[in-house]
Amino acid sequence: MEQLVTTPDNAAPAQPRNSRPARSVRRGLAAAALLAAGALALTACGGDATGAGNKDGQAGADAAAAKDASDAKIKVSAKDGSNGASINGTNVKVSGGKLTEVTLTRTDTGEKIAGSISGDGTGWKPDVQLERGTKYQLAAKAKDSKGRAATENSTFTTVSPANSFIGTFTPDDGKTVGVGMPVSFNFDKAITDQKAVQSHITVTSSSGQEVVGHWFGNQRLDFRPQDYWKAGSKVTMKIDLDGVEGADGVTGVQDKTVTFTVGRSQVSTVDMNTQQMTVERDGKVLKKIPISGGSPENPTYNGQMVISEKFKETRMDGSTVGFTNKDGKGEYDIKDVPHAMRLSSSGTFIHGNYWGSPSIFGNAGTSHGCVGLRDAKGANSDTPGKWFFDNSLIGDVVVVKNSKDETIKPDNGLNGWNMPWDEWKAGSAA
Repeated sequence: MEQLVTTPDNAAPAQPRNSRPARSVRRGLAAAALLAAGALALTACGGDATGAGNKDGQAGADAAAAKDASDAKIKVSAKDGSNGASINGTNVKVSGGKLTEVTLTRTDTGEKIAGSISGDGTGWKPDVQLERGTKYQLAAKAKDSKGRAATENSTFTTVSPANSFIGTFTPDDGKTVGVGMPVSFNFDKAITDQKAVQSHITVTSSSGQEVVGHWFGNQRLDFRPQDYWKAGSKVTMKIDLDGVEGADGVTGVQDKTVTFTVGRSQVSTVDMNTQQMTVERDGKVLKKIPISGGSPENPTYNGQMVISEKFKETRMDGSTVGFTNKDGKGEYDIKDVPHAMRLSSSGTFIHGNYWGSPSIFGNAGTSHGCVGLRDAKGANSDTPGKWFFDNSLIGDVVVVKNSKDETIKPDNGLNGWNMPWDEWKAGSAA
């Protein structure tokens, strides 16, 4: 049988309509057409069948964007989404540019928190301390030297009251105090890592005196030198407790520096045998004042006591310090005691007395443990009580001797001077 050879000049004869080979050819041609169309589509999008062109195009776009990016790099101290952010240390810093705008908003109220950009434009911080346990939103903008902008945002929550501690302290910044004034902290939570807390509080004096801290329990820390502060010295207290862990999961939030001045030296000595008080200033006797101390039934504490508060007039109710009668009422309730100065936490005062007979002063102890000075109702007359009040500072020392009572406890008021120095130092955790 003769073979049929197909050449360009000799085409193959047409196949019958229902022939299977013809269908296969049509399918093959259709598939080839689809592949060709797909290749054209890829080419039209800037790539090729392997995708290599697409990658190159994206890389080029990224490079162009990077080339145009700002050199300004903004850093917010409180990371986005963080809890437990500092209420003192929140800030914004920028390198490679200058800040143009920073907005800090309290999210629950919409309140804008005022802040200040530094003179060189590289930093920002709030003008006020932030609230504990509060959510804030911060938006910062900057530009580099070519005017290209950069932005950074952060939403954060400050440390909660439950997870932080604060120490209230005395004396306050800028005050002038007497030579007996200790630095005293009272913390609102028990401190278990006392070493960590004490090591982040430093107290120094321009006098060069060694200053040592002493713990009374786990919530009170006092600082003092061995002897009274030198008159005229400057005392500086640096509190660096922000972020310091005082107990498990409880951190400090304070970061500040406090300075106060020690005034002239005034120490007044009350002799219960003679019912007289001798006031000495800078080592010289300034005045002698007749007093009426505690009665034999209620004697005044002995020891060195520091004036911690002053009131031109105050109410004294015996029931608040345990002096009650059989009806449960106070043995006394005087609503306008003049020229009162606190000497202890338990209720000992040196104060004016207008209700007692003038004959008791210098002769008899009649009080419930306080030291009384002759005075007048209204606290305006020229009396021994007014003179002593006007001439006393918070931090002045009143020493009581020859009383029938015990020596006052060092932690009853600001009276750590009644503790020997070696014992005081032994109570330090640093």
